[in-house]
Amino acid sequence: MNNSKNERFKRIASARTNKILDQIRLLGNCSNKNNYSYTEEEVKKIFAAIEQELKATKARFNSSKEKGKFEL
Repeated sequence: MNNSKNERFKRIASARTNKILDQIRLLGNCSNKNNYSYTEEEVKKIFAAIEQELKATKARFNSSKEKGKFEL
């Protein structure tokens, strides 16, 4: 049963990671100044939002390791 959970995780996580990477590459297309106009502040906002969500998601994976610990 544990093995099937891991296999499911690998399958789903791989697919979702590939979708995210594809979307990041598509976002990179917006950097073409021939087609788009943007400010440095707009770019900073985009990457701040991405980095914030990435940190939150990474914390969810790390916090699962900490469950069960209790200290006073």
